[in-house]
Amino acid sequence: MARVSLLEDLTPISDFRVRTAEIVAKVKKTKRPVVLTQRGRSTAVLEDVGEYERKTERLELLESILAGLRAAEKGAVVSHAKAMAELDKILNA
Repeated sequence: MARVSLLEDLTPISDFRVRTAEIVAKVKKTKRPVVLTQRGRSTAVLEDVGEYERKTERLELLESILAGLRAAEKGAVVSHAKAMAELDKILNA
């Protein structure tokens, strides 16, 4: 996952309007997001779609892990055997 370079990846929205294809090509090539600014303030982020999907999948996985940890802390767990039986039912349906 490429990080934003504050020296290279800040682009005024007026420049984006004029150089859209060039900036999109840069994002695709570098895999780094571009931060669009308006009146000197960050206003939006343009990101490669593959990188966005990877981040979304990671976030969903982390949220699932956290939900599982919270459930375990509350004692809301099932045995391994019961979990496997439920998975078998789902996969063989």
